[in-house]
Amino acid sequence: MAKSLHGRRIHVIGAGLAGLAASVRLAKAGAHVRLYEAAQNAGGRCRSYLDAELGCRVDNGNHLLVSGNDAAMAYVAEIESAATFIARDMAEFPFVDLRTGERWSVRPTDHRFPWWILLAQRRVAGSRAWDYLQALRLRDAGLGDTVRAVLPAESVLYERLWRPLTIAALNTLPEEASARLLWHLFAETFGRGGAALHALLPRDGLSESLVDPALKQLAARGGQISFGHRLRSLTVTAGAVASLDFGAKGQVDVAADEAVLLAVNAPVAIDLLPDLVVPTEFRGIVNAHYGIEPANVAPHSFLGVIGGTAEWVFVKPGHVSVTISAAEHLIDRAAEDLAQSIWRDVQHALKLGATPMPQWRIVKEKRATFAATPAQLRRRPGPVTAHHNLFLAGDWTDTGWPSTIEGAIRSGFAAVQAIAG
Repeated sequence: MAKSLHGRRIHVIGAGLAGLAASVRLAKAGAHVRLYEAAQNAGGRCRSYLDAELGCRVDNGNHLLVSGNDAAMAYVAEIESAATFIARDMAEFPFVDLRTGERWSVRPTDHRFPWWILLAQRRVAGSRAWDYLQALRLRDAGLGDTVRAVLPAESVLYERLWRPLTIAALNTLPEEASARLLWHLFAETFGRGGAALHALLPRDGLSESLVDPALKQLAARGGQISFGHRLRSLTVTAGAVASLDFGAKGQVDVAADEAVLLAVNAPVAIDLLPDLVVPTEFRGIVNAHYGIEPANVAPHSFLGVIGGTAEWVFVKPGHVSVTISAAEHLIDRAAEDLAQSIWRDVQHALKLGATPMPQWRIVKEKRATFAATPAQLRRRPGPVTAHHNLFLAGDWTDTGWPSTIEGAIRSGFAAVQAIAG
């Protein structure tokens, strides 16, 4: 790889995690990287910012990395940011069911053989050891099968594991989400034992752990980073990109031996390349942030919530953050109504009693990720395009993973491999 990339100029469009992962790897292989970003900051949907009203830095979304995210771990190593994470020394996923008050933790043992399912205190409350064999149904699912069609919805395990896992990881309801995609995710995490499920939580924020160190590495290797550069169009001549038009920022010519990596979201990609086949359906996410640091809850912790509006509660420095995926049913609700409803769940989940709702912020993303349905999966392109010097990256491309940090980084790495030929 280093031989074919050394000295080549590569233009990377988009400084989300896909573009950053590709840029860092390209620069380390000796390429001359020019990174262009439409916004005034990098990170895309995975970054931190100062919320003046809350009085603290917040992440624009909650993402959970685990030790089995191989691409993400490789990226963290490449940008030398491992020390910015708090890594758990065991796999543990705590839950509360707001309807019954039951609390439990799913605690897989590190060994690949899942003997932990034989121990009631390590598995989902109310589940039986043989219930976990349901996962094999996902393995045998057809390309068009949904999670709901494959797994028995009347089971405790469906309500307390399969459904929340599907919604959180695929951002799609199990009634329409791809069973094959869920199996792939399950096989690479739970299927590898608890050693692949140790959570890694940013000590400060997503930018400090995944964005800023990448920009530092890129700059140290001579990469050029241009913010406020939105690609308006590209000119194709003789089957190759010949120039990039950034509007008022000017035009950039692309030499014959250079390459262009388009690491933007699917709607932007289709605007630039109308003949490209990309996912066309998307699902929303709602995030709620509350300016409180609960004294009775350990910092840098998280909790899965069953039976409420909230789904995942994260306790972070200076605030509590809640994520609700596949949130189309909430997008049109008034922000204050949502804040009150979610806060009631937080009160119960974190045992805060009648603590009044603190300063809050509701963030709605209507098109957060592509819909992980069987039909939409067939629309995910690979990194190679019809133009021999133009390549694609993004969590919406065909990585075999859903729209996650892992998927985005894998797409960046796959694009680099394609560029190297």
